[in-house]
Amino acid sequence: MSRNLGSTSLGRKSRTADPMRSYDALPAPLRNWLAQASLPWSSASARRVWNRACAKGLSPDEALSKLSNAEARTLARDRSANSQHLPAKF
Repeated sequence: MSRNLGSTSLGRKSRTADPMRSYDALPAPLRNWLAQASLPWSSASARRVWNRACAKGLSPDEALSKLSNAEARTLARDRSANSQHLPAKF
């Protein structure tokens, strides 16, 4: 059963912490970005990218840009995997 994730070639990972508590602990700009994200990010993954960007001295907007770039790369990887299984058009 795919639940609400739809059809994707990307792997799923199990959670070890309470997902709502982890989400609520995120900074507000990051929570807002996650609410609009195309992929179902875990709080830990989003926080990891956010923390790396902030450690480099990036602004919150630049950190969100890093997250958008990471998401775009993941979506591109998934689309290329799915395109191999599409029938050829005539």
